[in-house]
Amino acid sequence: MSTDSSPLPIPDPAPAVVPSLPTLRLNADWPAVQVIYQDEVLFAVNKPAGLSISPDRWDKEKDFLMGLLFDGIARQRPWAVELGLNYLANAHRLDKGTSGILLMARTKPTLVTLARAFQDRDVHKLYFVLVEGRPPADEMEIDFPIAPHPVRPGLSVTGGAHAKPALTRIRLVEKWRRYSLLEAEPLTGRQHQIRVHLQTVGSPVVADRQYGTGQTLLLSKLKKNYRFKENEPERPLIGRPALHAARVTFPHPTSGQAMTLEAPLPKDFTLALKYLRRFG
Repeated sequence: MSTDSSPLPIPDPAPAVVPSLPTLRLNADWPAVQVIYQDEVLFAVNKPAGLSISPDRWDKEKDFLMGLLFDGIARQRPWAVELGLNYLANAHRLDKGTSGILLMARTKPTLVTLARAFQDRDVHKLYFVLVEGRPPADEMEIDFPIAPHPVRPGLSVTGGAHAKPALTRIRLVEKWRRYSLLEAEPLTGRQHQIRVHLQTVGSPVVADRQYGTGQTLLLSKLKKNYRFKENEPERPLIGRPALHAARVTFPHPTSGQAMTLEAPLPKDFTLALKYLRRFG
């Protein structure tokens, strides 16, 4: 069990990040979305877990982030007017259950430039992830090709005739009896890459129902003599795939200068770490 109570070691971001940016109240159903950075060509937010970026595959009526942003711009909501937004396009994707940095373009030429940077692997992303158990080594590269799942649309699998190369670098940050905190750096960009790779090495992401056991992180499983509340189900410390896009480094599409943006951990991830460090 780890005895280290130091805060999560997220490196300091580059000085390009602008402080005191507003939050975006998209609608009454979602908490305000934190703006991480903006300039004339770039826009970045800290995406909340549970909100898809694009339309749901099965239910087109569900809210999705880009749709809510488009609607706010079209309706000229106060945050859209304040920030001078008239065009946004996401330069990459995050899974619905994943929180963290989403990088967007404010102009079409910027979108083309960012897409090229991702294609050329000039964009470096770092995730924090809670997993069950412990990976085979404290530092390792997971090198298994990934393909679309042959019978489950929207999911991925390692191997197969149509698999493409996929490489993920992981590092152990903290460990407890039954859980570990890792840094994960995907060096390629396959669908669900980190989740699939961690499943393959026997350390699935906590609360991942698609690629793991799906077991949420419960305080009752950590704390001895936990007192259950009568007639009230226990709420998990973290009940979605415990994956957070914490940092992205990339060349600025106009100046070419390297810049780094970071997204603070959300409340559920912070709470999970708090109690793991106390009782894990």
